[in-house]
Amino acid sequence: MSYSFKKQLKSFTFAWKGILTCAGHEQNITFHLIAAIIVLAAGFCFGISRTEWMVVMLCIGTVIAAELFNSAIERLVDMVSPEWEKIAGEVKDIAAGAVLITAIAAAIVGMIVFLPYVIALF
Repeated sequence: MSYSFKKQLKSFTFAWKGILTCAGHEQNITFHLIAAIIVLAAGFCFGISRTEWMVVMLCIGTVIAAELFNSAIERLVDMVSPEWEKIAGEVKDIAAGAVLITAIAAAIVGMIVFLPYVIALF
């Protein structure tokens, strides 16, 4: 199997299409993207360290990825189980719980990173 730059480029196009589809239809990912923009702005304003940037970017990426996985799982469940079923609901709840856990962990990391900068202002 040979490498094809054209195929690789097309796969990136599909990936961006998926991100944009989710961003255009899912309220939660919009919230996470707005939060990410605020965090990035705070990082620039406070001049956080290189290590802090790495941690913040990993948190942002993890939360956004979790939200994308959650959206994909929800759509798949809706497709295979259009009628309400207990297990289908549980699957969707579990996926949403995963997003919540990553968001809480990211918020804790954000407090650890940014709190000293905020305290230094006073």
